[in-house]
Amino acid sequence: MKSITQWYETRISVSENELKRVKQRIFRISMLRVALFLAGIIGIIFFFHSDSWKLILCAGCTFLPFFVLVKVHNRLFYRKEWLELRLRINREELQALAGDQSAFEEGNEFIDPEHPYSFDLDLFGRHSLFQALNRTCTHFGSTTLAGWLKIHPCEKKKIEERQQAIQDMASRPEFREEFRITGLMNQGKASDGEDIRQWSQNTSSFSHALWVKLLIWGVPSINLLLLIAGVVGVISLSWLGVSFMLFVIISFGVIRKATAIQEVYGQKLNILNGYAKLIALAKRQEWHAEELQYLMRELDIDGESPDKVLMKLSKELDRLDLRNNQLLYVLLEGGMFFQLHQIVRIEKWKERYGQYVVGWLEAVGQLDALCSLGTFAYNHPNYSWPEISEKPFCFMARGMGHPLMSPAQCVKNDVQIPSRPYFLIITGANMAGKSTYLRTIGVNYLLACMGCPVCCESLMLYPARLVTSLRTSDSLSDNESYFFAELKRLKRIIGWLNEGQQLFIILDEILKGTNSVDKQKGSFDLIKQFMNLQANGIIATHDLLLGKLANQFPQKIQNYCFEADIIDNELHFSYKLREGVAQNMNACFLMKKMGITIQE
Repeated sequence: MKSITQWYETRISVSENELKRVKQRIFRISMLRVALFLAGIIGIIFFFHSDSWKLILCAGCTFLPFFVLVKVHNRLFYRKEWLELRLRINREELQALAGDQSAFEEGNEFIDPEHPYSFDLDLFGRHSLFQALNRTCTHFGSTTLAGWLKIHPCEKKKIEERQQAIQDMASRPEFREEFRITGLMNQGKASDGEDIRQWSQNTSSFSHALWVKLLIWGVPSINLLLLIAGVVGVISLSWLGVSFMLFVIISFGVIRKATAIQEVYGQKLNILNGYAKLIALAKRQEWHAEELQYLMRELDIDGESPDKVLMKLSKELDRLDLRNNQLLYVLLEGGMFFQLHQIVRIEKWKERYGQYVVGWLEAVGQLDALCSLGTFAYNHPNYSWPEISEKPFCFMARGMGHPLMSPAQCVKNDVQIPSRPYFLIITGANMAGKSTYLRTIGVNYLLACMGCPVCCESLMLYPARLVTSLRTSDSLSDNESYFFAELKRLKRIIGWLNEGQQLFIILDEILKGTNSVDKQKGSFDLIKQFMNLQANGIIATHDLLLGKLANQFPQKIQNYCFEADIIDNELHFSYKLREGVAQNMNACFLMKKMGITIQE
């Protein structure tokens, strides 16, 4: 961790020194610009009644350098903004290494209580896994990262390819830094994706219109025929002048539509150019991971990268600006109806490349999300890369801790689920660590399935679909009780198992909303049904009698517990997993400590 910290500290130091120099240059150039401007004004006043060449020389020696310095000044301000962003993101990383993730987006818009596991595992919101992972600089990246968290891969090959991509990203801290700064400097809007999608799918209004085709081919053809006829003496050349001016007048009816198209395409070009810069950065890298190599190949169209394709659109739009020159407008419109030609060329560009632009944005989202996961891997060099097993089912973890907990507070435990079907039943007192243990397993399992390193000394797992029920709540709007909401969740799990889906199930205190007799009988029957359906998972409970299920399924159910030890009349928690069923409960002890009388 020290070397990682040193890397960020070095980047901060270098940025601070360069930023100081840039600010000094900005100040000096600002003073020089003021001096040149004042000198120019004074010179004009002084030489106003003198020879004109003196006035021109004075203006040239002051105002010309002034305008040159304006451009230099703008470039320096851009560099200043760049360096300030670099300082900010590296300082944020240092804060994150110290346990403060508050600088990063929480992803509250992705919270979904009905999701199979994201709400239970605190994947989104304050102090969430999303906030710990998220270093995205685009809306597409943020959405992609959230999507990966909510739908994890279950194929060994896919996970291993993702591991390679994240490892490749983790080895390129300078690229990830530049990518994030570039994205933040050219940050788009959340609506960019939908705007571009609608625009790319809209049909062209000019390219296929019959009247447009007639004008594009008819105008130059008529002018050419009139010119030839006039030259050979068949008709007067004045007819060419008449047709020329007539076409100029007719072209006035197209100006408004041409301007509207130029504005729309110009706006889309500005949006796409920002994302194209990110693609261009990635294209300059020589990637080792197969997933990233494939992504780069998919971006090309007939060997052309997106930034080159967008340059074509930029040039077409620039050519349309020729109509702003009045002389050129008359010549081009009268001779060939130029702006209509150019509109058709622009729409042809969209017909040729528009189908790819949404894919470009999705690729930017994937690159952005991979940069985030690469940063996570880089920031945690002591985490291990899980081994993905082909054997269904296994989850074998050694020294596993919660990645969001402070290392000083994190107590690590093992997990052993060696086969299918197999369940761990975790008993223990209140506050002993059962719920934290379940979330620790769920979060590390999810990280592993996403291709990330995990907070374990070692981990081998089979990637089944993760399903949890840890935090079911009442729904007042749906007139739904806590108990009924939990039953719905359990019914869905049974339904997925009956469909043949492979699940990894994590449950905390099932059937909490009913009486103890019902709860015990229902819990017994539910676990037996899980075993018959070849399921795997972990169940935490206060009901010690569930530990007897290990007698019925000695090779398929294992009891573990978290004990609360009373030492010198004080309650102590080790948060270490122990074999067997819990023996000590702490409710009565705590009530007595609080002065509540308990009848012996």
